[in-house]
Amino acid sequence: MHPLYLNRLEKNGRTKEEFHHVLEWFTGFDEGTLQTLIDKKVTYKTFFEKAKINPNAHLIKGVVCGYRIEDIAEEFDVYKRCRQLEKLIDELAKGRQLEKTLRTAK
Repeated sequence: MHPLYLNRLEKNGRTKEEFHHVLEWFTGFDEGTLQTLIDKKVTYKTFFEKAKINPNAHLIKGVVCGYRIEDIAEEFDVYKRCRQLEKLIDELAKGRQLEKTLRTAK
């Protein structure tokens, strides 16, 4: 998962540091922990089970792959988390400012 997302972002002029900053905000994983999970080739389920999802993740809204994130039922938590992560990556790839990508409660 990681290399594909990173390649997409780099093609759009974003950096690995920006990507990791977003990942750390969303999951709580620092770069070392993230690399360990990549090396172990964990599943999305394991990845998100180990994550400390940011309390403001509920502010990630919109449509990804034809699905409105906020309408995905809680019983499909892993799927919802995947879509939230993809939304963050989409926003970065489209040039949205990092500060706006990282949601904060108003």
